[in-house]
Amino acid sequence: MQILFRYTYRKKDSMRVIGIDLSGPSNHKDTVLTVFEVEDRQLKFVKYRSSMSDEEILNEVTTQSHLDEVVIGIDAPLSYEDGGGDRESDRALRKFIVKIGMKSGSIMPPTLNRMVYLTLRGIKLTREIAAQSFPQPISIVEVHPGGVIGSRLSSSEMDYVRTYKQDLEVRKVLLQWLEQQNLIGIPEAVAKQSHSMDACAAALGAWHWKDKRFTPKWKFPANPPLHPYEFCC
Repeated sequence: MQILFRYTYRKKDSMRVIGIDLSGPSNHKDTVLTVFEVEDRQLKFVKYRSSMSDEEILNEVTTQSHLDEVVIGIDAPLSYEDGGGDRESDRALRKFIVKIGMKSGSIMPPTLNRMVYLTLRGIKLTREIAAQSFPQPISIVEVHPGGVIGSRLSSSEMDYVRTYKQDLEVRKVLLQWLEQQNLIGIPEAVAKQSHSMDACAAALGAWHWKDKRFTPKWKFPANPPLHPYEFCC
């Protein structure tokens, strides 16, 4: 397991934001978790962990839970449509990202064969978190990292979001771009894989979703009990 620590100062009444790029339950190596702390209008890097099991994710959430507020943004479907196919939120997000110049194929139905185990893990993990007795409330939101990035790029930069998963040099550019979005202190090693970049983007999306000083670029409301979490980018 790879663990990188950078920012260690902790102040009273702080908010932590956790971004998770989740993979299927048999593929821990591609599951990455990042932790940031909100300070003024910045997210300061705290740690980065890869190859995360469900138990390790739960332990990490528990480690942060004594703080004033914890927000978790997860890149994975956290519900599915009864009967299969797209959720209403998937259709709405696909329409949004196509409008800003992204490809529709990055939005896949949660019950698609290649997605179903990821969906299962996302549902299981979030319900396990929700079932815990934490001293402070834990907020969870489903996040689409590509949408987070693409919706904040200029039209001339849109090729970055189309190629960053395959291109290390593009990820290095986006690492600098994240700094411009006030995600401070992210180590260069994060750019080595797309999963860690997605975990950072999930944190950015969750931060803008939760912090009332910001507005997410796109948001779809929760519809409990079948779709208990909001979706944003």
